[in-house]
This record gives sequence, C-alpha cells and structure tokens, in this order.
Amino acid sequence: MFKEERKNSIFSWNMIGDISSGRPNLGNDVGVDIYRLMQYTIRDALISEFGVEATDKIFFNAGFIAGSEFYKNKISCNGDFAFLFDILEKVLIEHKIGILRVETLDEENMSAVITIAEDLDCSGLPVCDEVICTFDEGFLSGILYSHTKINFTVKETDCWCTGDRVCRFVISKA
Repeated sequence: MFKEERKNSIFSWNMIGDISSGRPNLGNDVGVDIYRLMQYTIRDALISEFGVEATDKIFFNAGFIAGSEFYKNKISCNGDFAFLFDILEKVLIEHKIGILRVETLDEENMSAVITIAEDLDCSGLPVCDEVICTFDEGFLSGILYSHTKINFTVKETDCWCTGDRVCRFVISKA
C-alpha cells in the first residue's frame, strides 16, 4: 500500500481513514492524556536517538504537514490575513485544539502575535523552563502557508511550561 522509506512526505488526509466505519462503537473521541502519551513518548524516543535539535526539526516538519492538511480539510477559506485568524479562532475551538486570541495583527506586513489558551499540547504540564510547542509552530506555519502561499516564521515565546498560562506565538513573513 505505502512504501515506508522516502525522502518526502506522502501524507494526505485520506490516510486518517474512515473513522466511523473503523470505530463504530468508540467513535472519533480520545482523551488529551492519550494524545499526549503518544506525542511525548515519541518525542522522548526521538530525543534519545537523535537529540533535541533534530527532534525539534522533525516535530516542526510534522506540524507543518499537519497544518497544511488541516487547512485543506477543515478551513480552506478565501480572505485576507485577518480573516484567516477569525476563521482559525472558530475552527480551533470547534476541534478542541485551543482558544486562539490575536494580540496584535499587522496586515500590511503580514505579522501577528497570537496566544493559544487551553492548548492541546501543553496546558497543564509542569513547568520545565523551556518552550515545547515546536509541533504547534509547524502547524501554524503550515496553515499560514496554505492560505497565503508565503513562508512564515512562527516562534513560540511564552509557554505553559515556562510558567505562562497561554502559549504565545510571534508570526512574521520568513
């Protein structure tokens, strides 16, 4: 079906499968604890094998692919930079990913500072003195690229794990 060794991503939304036929009794829902169990054990194994820098690159790239596919299948809208954030705010809540708020938005330069509260990846984790939402940086970058066809730099500056109660991302054209 799929050749496992490759240099480029072949992921597409249809690889998620038909959940309703595959899980007729359990359905589409799974707990955040189980999602995090998978995410952080994979992250831990990758760090042990390849180090933090390579792992962050892998998580960013995976997030970018996920964000691109998420945009195509859950957002896909026409509109300016500000309109995308209006839609994204609603879609992230609808899918229980987090509560997005725009702190600053510069449409002319296509830059923004946003926060995400109740973040799927880290809200409630213990303080560890590092920002850890590398997947989210890629996820947001993938969404932004899919909407604009422009590469963006998305950098987390504050995180639940650094003692903040929201994740803050600075967004600018790359």
